[in-house]
This record gives sequence, structure tokens and C-alpha cells, in this order.
Amino acid sequence: MTIPVGHRVIGADRTVRLNGRMSAHRDPGHDTIGTAGPERRGDLLALLAADLRAARFTVASLDSLWGAEAAAALHRGQRVPARRVLDARRAEHAPSAELAALAELFVLGLPVGREELARALPGLGVQGAAELGLVGEEGDGGIRPLLDLRPYAFVDAFGAGEWWIASDLGELALGHPLGEQHVLGVGGASMTLSGLMIPDAATSVLDLGTGCGIQAMHASRFAERVVATDISARALAIAAMNVELNGIEGVEFRLGSLFEPVAGERFDRVVSNPPFVITPRREGVPEYEYRDGGMVGDGIVEAVVTGVGEHLEPGGIAQLLGNWEYRGRGDAFDRVADWVGRSGLEHWIVEREVQHVTEYSETWIRDGGTRPGEDFDRLYDAWLDDFAERGVREVGFGYVLLRRHEEASDAAGAPPAASARLARLERLHGPLGSDGATLGTHLGECLEAHDRAAGLDDADLAGSRLAVAPDVTEERHHWPGDENPTAMVLRQGGGFGRAITLDTGLAALVGACDGDLEVGQIIAAIAHLLEVDAVALAAELLPAVRTLLDDGILRFADAPTE
Repeated sequence: MTIPVGHRVIGADRTVRLNGRMSAHRDPGHDTIGTAGPERRGDLLALLAADLRAARFTVASLDSLWGAEAAAALHRGQRVPARRVLDARRAEHAPSAELAALAELFVLGLPVGREELARALPGLGVQGAAELGLVGEEGDGGIRPLLDLRPYAFVDAFGAGEWWIASDLGELALGHPLGEQHVLGVGGASMTLSGLMIPDAATSVLDLGTGCGIQAMHASRFAERVVATDISARALAIAAMNVELNGIEGVEFRLGSLFEPVAGERFDRVVSNPPFVITPRREGVPEYEYRDGGMVGDGIVEAVVTGVGEHLEPGGIAQLLGNWEYRGRGDAFDRVADWVGRSGLEHWIVEREVQHVTEYSETWIRDGGTRPGEDFDRLYDAWLDDFAERGVREVGFGYVLLRRHEEASDAAGAPPAASARLARLERLHGPLGSDGATLGTHLGECLEAHDRAAGLDDADLAGSRLAVAPDVTEERHHWPGDENPTAMVLRQGGGFGRAITLDTGLAALVGACDGDLEVGQIIAAIAHLLEVDAVALAAELLPAVRTLLDDGILRFADAPTE
């Protein structure tokens, strides 16, 4: 296997433990991307990047090239409308011919003429593209794609960015189901996790199960050093290509399962989109490396949750996506609570969706490229049999945030109070308050507010000045003719898009939180107006204030803003 200079793979020549099953490392030729040696590869990738820039191979250019309707069809997995647009452009000898050739080859997965590709990649050339493993010869003298290569645009806490991402060809280009060693490109789950990453500066980040490298690339925007691991040498080779193609530094690649490649090491941050898809352990059921961790049920998520604490620095945070099974009449959160209890870590787990086992099975059988028919039905039976053996009725999906509590004590030498520890298990199945691209910033702000409030007793909290977050609005609903509202609701425009029902006292308190008055002063004034005991009202409202701070609806008035 060849890896670009400056990006190492450690352990590429050893036997790999595939999350509970042992597998001898496959023929290295299978995992090598192209034929170029390290120095030659670096030169070729630089030429490729220059050609892609010159051709304006960007998301915006592609959308403009084939139009909104064809772009929408591509998102639905249909390439015919886009192909027809490109055919028309070719017939018209349009000035975007170079962009059209790259789009047809690498995005639609269709062969193009040798001369067309030579014009589209004048610096790299067809031979250079072949050396990189991007293309191969077609039988009629044309050129066919060997990898998918497409632009990827994003917005994060540091602004807008765009990269080119290589991955294995998808079902549309292959014309048949995916292979078990398929290296996935950027999908919905990838974008979800990248949006969840807390963007605070970090010295070191572990990307566990890097795949095509997209999370490591995002982490490089706030981390000094990134270690990216995977059980697939092919995935690491493609990830290394993506990192070098986009000029990203400070990423190290290691081959191995779970935490084996980083034994004894700790990181400020761990991110992981683990292969959490629940797959029957049965003969004839494909075991896709990009999504199948080789364990029974939701065991891979349990393994990451219970094992990651050993690899976190004090105060370090792990963020991952995951599934959990609802078994029998039990609540999946009881099992998840057991996982985090055994981990000893603080936690914030948000369930975003629940699927019945039939829907879950259909989703992931189709994801592998199997269409309805005899094979689909055989796999469907295998999935449902597997769930029935464990009494699973539903599967939950969501976000997991884990934190190793700071090794700290108060002035008297006592450990931090248990009440100060983050421990949240919640279900938020509705739409997010935003597109999710900056959800990580919101999570970071909520953690900071939680930690600050947890360090205050009620008297200190009452002495604090708070302000309503700028994305929060209040709704009041009245029966016609009534002076007083029948319902009052706070709505969060960003973050998780929470809706909080208010009573009179809490509504009055939130309405007065503009940073000028202390919380205690506001409560005293409300008690006077309502003619109730101020101490009793404070005992009722202060816990609600803590919750609103945890949720990012209220903020400390002196907290920095974006």
C-alpha cells in the first residue's frame, strides 16, 4: 500500500481484529489505490487539485451545470436527467465541456472519451489519473471511473469551506450491490457528525473509524493533531488521498479495530461515526465494513461508550452517533444508562429517531444496493429472525456526547458534587432548530453554561445576571376575548429547536432577563406582583432557570457571543 508523504499508516502489515472476529490482512494489492509511489503521488495530487480548480469543479458549478431539477433527481439516486443535460451541453459545444466531462465521469460514474478527459485534466493527464487509481481503460477505448470524486461544500464555526472527496463508486455507477469492502463517501450521517463537533481548539483528536477521512478533515480545522483509525486499509488509503488532495496537514492514519491502534493514549477529543448498523450474524448476509462492526446487536456502540473513557484526557469529550435496541417491554434508555454508568463518564445522549424493526431492516438492506426481489426477501427474513431472537421491537438512533470529568476538588479537598456532573438522557424527535451545521457550537455553549451554573449554589445563581438567547421567541395563545393567555411557549430558533411551556412566574422571569437585573431581584419583583412568598417562588423558579441555561435558552449576560 502506498501512502502520501506526510501521512502515515501504522500497522498496515499486521493481522487485524475486526471487532470480535479475526481476519488476516487482505492482499495488499486490493487495498492499494493506484500505482504511484509516495513522492509521485504527492506530485500527481497537486496537479489534480490545480486542474479541478481550473475546471471550477465545485458544488455551485455542478448545480448550475445541470440545474435544480437534475440535481434533485441525483439526490434521489437518479442520474438520467443530469446525463441528458450533459449530452445537450456536449452537442452544443458549450464552454463548460471540461466541467461536464469531470461531472459525467466522477459524479455520474459514466465513461468518457480519452480526449475529453485529457482536456479536462490538462496538468494531470489521463495517465496521471490512472496512476492515482481514479480511472481505467474502457473496452471501446474510452475511460471509466474507478473512484467517485466530487466536491463537498460545508459551513462550520470557522466559515464556509469546500473540499474534493474521493470514495468508492456507489450502486448507481456500479450497477449492482456494493462490495463488503466499500469505502463510503460523505453521507447524511457524516454531515450530522461533523455538524455536532464542538469546535473549541484541541491539541489532539482521535477519529475512530475514519472511513473516507471526512471527520478527520473537519477535526483538523480546530485540532493541532488528528489520529484517524480504521479496520480497512483501503479506507485509510482513500482517506490519506483526500487529506493530501486538499492540502490538510497534521493527520496520522493507523490501521486496527476499535481502540487497539491507540492503546495507552489519551486525547482531548474523540469523534466517531462507528459501524453501528445492526447486522444479522448469519451466513449470506453481507458484512459491509463501513457500517458493520462485527458484533451482535448494538454491541459496537456499547463497546465504544464503555471503552472510550480510557482514551480521554481529563475534561476530554467524545462525540459519536449510535443505535440502541428496544428489547421486549423495556426502555432502550435503561440499557444506555447502564452503558454510561459503567463508563464512569458524564453524558448527554439525545435520541433523534425510533424505527420499527421492519422499517430499520428495509432501510439497511436497501442501503447495501439490494433491490426488492428474492435476495431482498432472504435478507429481510434474516434481519427479522435476528431481531426476534433478542426480542427487539424497535431501534433508536441518536447523538452521544461523553465527557471525562475534570480531576478537580474544591478548596477543602472534596471531590465535585454529583449534582455538578452532566447526566442527560432525552428524546428530541422533532426537527432541529437549524440545519445542524453549527449544532456543535450550540452544544459547546450549553456545556459551558451548565458547568458555570453547576458551580453556583442557589444564592449565587440568584445573584447572576442572565439574558435570553437571541434565537428565542415567545408565543402567547389567547381564547378570543380573553385578556390573559391560555398558553405561553418559548421557541428556540437554533440548536435543538426546543419548545418550552411557561407558567406565569417563569414567563415573567424570562421576559425580564435582559442582563440588567439579578435573577433574585427579578424573582422578588414577580413575587410582589403575584402576591406570593418570594422564597417559595425562588425555590420553584431557580431549578427551571438551571434547565433553561442547560438548554441554551438563557445565557449568562457576560458570556461571550458569536
